[in-house]
Amino acid sequence: MMGDTQLSRDSKTLGTPGEVFTTFLKLGLTSFGGPIAHLGYFREELVNRRKWLSDHAYADLVALCQFLPGPASSQVGFALGMMRAGWLGALAAFTAFTLPSALALLVFAMTSASIAGPIGTGALHGLKIVAVAIVAQAVWGMAKNLCPDKERAAIAVIAVGMLAFLPGAIGMVGAIIVGAALGLALGRGTGAPIGGHITMPVTRGVAGVALLVFVGLLVLLPLLAGQGQALAVFDSFYRAGALVFGGGHVVLPLLEAEVVQPGWVTQDAFLAGYGAAQAVPGPLFTFAAYLGTVLGPEPNGVVGSVIALLAVFLPGFLILIGVLPFWDRFRSMARAQSLMQGANAAVVGILGAALYSPVFTSAIGDMRDFTLALACFVLLMAWKMPPWGVVIVAALGGVGIELLT
Repeated sequence: MMGDTQLSRDSKTLGTPGEVFTTFLKLGLTSFGGPIAHLGYFREELVNRRKWLSDHAYADLVALCQFLPGPASSQVGFALGMMRAGWLGALAAFTAFTLPSALALLVFAMTSASIAGPIGTGALHGLKIVAVAIVAQAVWGMAKNLCPDKERAAIAVIAVGMLAFLPGAIGMVGAIIVGAALGLALGRGTGAPIGGHITMPVTRGVAGVALLVFVGLLVLLPLLAGQGQALAVFDSFYRAGALVFGGGHVVLPLLEAEVVQPGWVTQDAFLAGYGAAQAVPGPLFTFAAYLGTVLGPEPNGVVGSVIALLAVFLPGFLILIGVLPFWDRFRSMARAQSLMQGANAAVVGILGAALYSPVFTSAIGDMRDFTLALACFVLLMAWKMPPWGVVIVAALGGVGIELLT
């Protein structure tokens, strides 16, 4: 079991924060395709090429981060930076991997409002349409992996039904709790160990503090949100980041509930930004940088972008730090595995509900829109075109639809 020992590295030579920063900056500029693709880029660069750690240790780390709420690829990068160069290395990895896409979406947010004419409005409409195809692909892939039997498929349907009557964050949290309870009742966890072990420079004391901060912020921020808009924004994005299970796309319905339903961001601006987020490398969570910029009430712009970005990533890193010393023992418990199986099945239902509303209902107005969305889906699924390429196709298709209208 992981204890209070210092990090046991596969690499004989320790690195520096500067080395970590330049390595992850390269990855942040070139890692297209979503969290699963990011993990492949990490393995090729850091396991195969740079030999920072073994394949065995890397697989164990990936298993941990996929088990936890939060952005899995960013959590893996944070932990790899910590392994290589301590806490400063973790900060360097996060900053370098996140910065390129965050800056690109910040620029898009600050310029999209000035786009006019059939070309500009058509391209933005295309970005809304491509979100239908991308979310549909995510639902399909997650359903195959997380709902492999009739019982877990039923849990996903129950989650959709709950959201039909309890829309918003309350329904989503309730669906995850019910899904976890049903998974525990099914008892499909085997208790078999997953992979080997990897130790980190995190003592149980530090882990305990991180978990207390994670829970404390989750409880206290809603109580403090009324004290100012900045706290309200931080609360909304922190809560969204804390409840994301099953991949980066699940943040879509959570953020929609937090910023669109209160009227902070319009539905059209939300979906256009989500489409744009598919065309940039790096973590999908940087969508928060766009949303923070276009918020109606202040703080918005650059300040809003920074607040939203830090708030949405923070809970995932806190809970990662909090479980590191205890992970090996917990993940080998059959009841823990059963609980997470049910929660992950509910997540599929949550994302499926978001595919219908707001994504489909807001983006698809007629058969031409549907045809473009279907073409994008086929390009993703059958032609295996990278998401950024499909975004370009959708933008051009949106322009075509606008010019022919």
